[in-house]
Amino acid sequence: MAKIRLMHAKLHRVRVTEANVNYVGSITIDRDLMDKVGILPLEEVDVINLNNGKRWSTYAIPGEAGKKGICPNGGAALLCQPGDILIVIAYEECDRAEVLSQGHQAKVLVADENNCCQEFILQSLIADGDKLQFQQTSS
Repeated sequence: MAKIRLMHAKLHRVRVTEANVNYVGSITIDRDLMDKVGILPLEEVDVINLNNGKRWSTYAIPGEAGKKGICPNGGAALLCQPGDILIVIAYEECDRAEVLSQGHQAKVLVADENNCCQEFILQSLIADGDKLQFQQTSS
């Protein structure tokens, strides 16, 4: 069976609150933000810095819930600074035939300048015969 990789979760425009080069690695993300989009602790994520275009892969570690912290750690701390705007994306491997027959849904949180949820978006692939329809709904 053919496998494809699809986005299932995205934190869009979160701001770096701290960068800790002395930590072993990863990116620490407020637990509430992770839970809202479904990013699991230790899950691999891609991180894109909108301020300088740098992109890296790492894994997510839950930070204290409600603090709205975003902290790249280890070497990634050298790729950003507090105030930088990031996109954090998590993917999942899916069976292509299942996606074509059952669809897929991704959760996107668009953050405000304080890392609070400004908008929550569901991006869906809806099975429609032999095609997929893309639908986006926000709240």
